[in-house]
Amino acid sequence: MKLILFGANGKAGRRLTRQALEAGHRVTAVTRHPDVFPLAHEHLDVVKADVYVEDDVVKAVHGADAVLSMLGVPFSRDPISIYSAGVANIVAAMRRHGVTRIVTVSSSALDPRPHADGGIVLNRVLQPLITRTIGKTTYADMTAMETLLADSDLDWTVLRPSGLFDAKTVSDYRLQEDHADGIFTSRADLAACLLAQAGDRRWSGRRVAVTTTAGAPTLWQLIRREALGKSPE
Repeated sequence: MKLILFGANGKAGRRLTRQALEAGHRVTAVTRHPDVFPLAHEHLDVVKADVYVEDDVVKAVHGADAVLSMLGVPFSRDPISIYSAGVANIVAAMRRHGVTRIVTVSSSALDPRPHADGGIVLNRVLQPLITRTIGKTTYADMTAMETLLADSDLDWTVLRPSGLFDAKTVSDYRLQEDHADGIFTSRADLAACLLAQAGDRRWSGRRVAVTTTAGAPTLWQLIRREALGKSPE
């Protein structure tokens, strides 16, 4: 397959690029900064494009069998539009080229519920704090993106990971519609799931929670690694 990957230069995007190439696909990695993209391969094209610029997106999507989006930005209290505006341009480009399959990433935080293994700190402190404050604009824009896709005529699937962490290998991750009780998702699993969904229509037209079932860190380890930028001891 020829896969067009938006958000290719992020942590999970680079993993997805590697996995897709290892699986024998032709990959177009779309990034605003191709000069710092770390991968090279005979089946890889690295394309400079800004997802906010419609003409850039139209050129990038040309010839695709499927479009995979890992677009993302850090939390901000300022308005965020990259998810909805970016995917709106992607959808327009797909229609122009007759491409129908798209898989995107949002977050399990769009459907916040108490987690059985989350405890008081996660369920009553961290989750409400993030969704109502620093993550509010991010999740609002993700919701707008999901609505845009649901209202489209495309063959779409939205993946909703939980707390992201790094892992060296892909695990036996779990998929469940809308919401799953797991509180962690490895970037390796998220990338593998996104790649699998490119050619799998079983979850078409649905929002799917993806969670890692083994090898996940504790909550405090995740905070140290991801939020504080510290390596495990």
